[in-house]
Amino acid sequence: MKSAGSNSLGRKAMAHLKKVDPVMGQVIEKVGSYKGWPASGGTHFDAVARSIVFQQLSGHAARTIHGRFQGLYGGRTPLPSELAITSDEQLRAIGLSRQKSAYLKDLGARVTSGELPIETLHELTDEEIITALTQVKGIGRWTAQMFLMFRLGRPDVLPDLDLGVQKGIQRAYRLRKLPTPERVKKIGAEWAPYRTVASWYLWRLLDIPTPVPRSSG
Repeated sequence: MKSAGSNSLGRKAMAHLKKVDPVMGQVIEKVGSYKGWPASGGTHFDAVARSIVFQQLSGHAARTIHGRFQGLYGGRTPLPSELAITSDEQLRAIGLSRQKSAYLKDLGARVTSGELPIETLHELTDEEIITALTQVKGIGRWTAQMFLMFRLGRPDVLPDLDLGVQKGIQRAYRLRKLPTPERVKKIGAEWAPYRTVASWYLWRLLDIPTPVPRSSG
């Protein structure tokens, strides 16, 4: 998401967030200027296949398995048609679970058939993209939102199911409990049209150590 337009977006978003929400203003003061994310290479298909491989894995394990996955196809992400006909045994042999193997093959089959027009997804609205991607087995709303944010750089996405966003809100607003997705959406409503930027700030807030209270003894 970091591009020539990122700085302009950041300035506008920071000004808006400070104006509409004093708590978010405090978060911005703590974190600093908006940096965005590096632009991602490859194709939309690469990005979605990678997201399936990475689901519920630690970074190191996910990168290792993703490397093996590309190794099946000469060190690259497969074409959708290649993935659709890859055997379950080959996918399982590189460390993918039975479920993930099924998800990847479903993705390949839907793209090959034209049911999922993956390389023109950027022409659709956010909700249309979420609807299209969640037809694929194993892709839920959260994964589709990550695609919108990290792959397409859409500026107004609020991943209400994301644990990091929930924890960031809990810390920023000093809530006793993690907010529900409904409360995340309610708190974040006024951040529009820059809810992606607000989410970035909430994630970065968690990187800042919490001050340890001084002992009075």
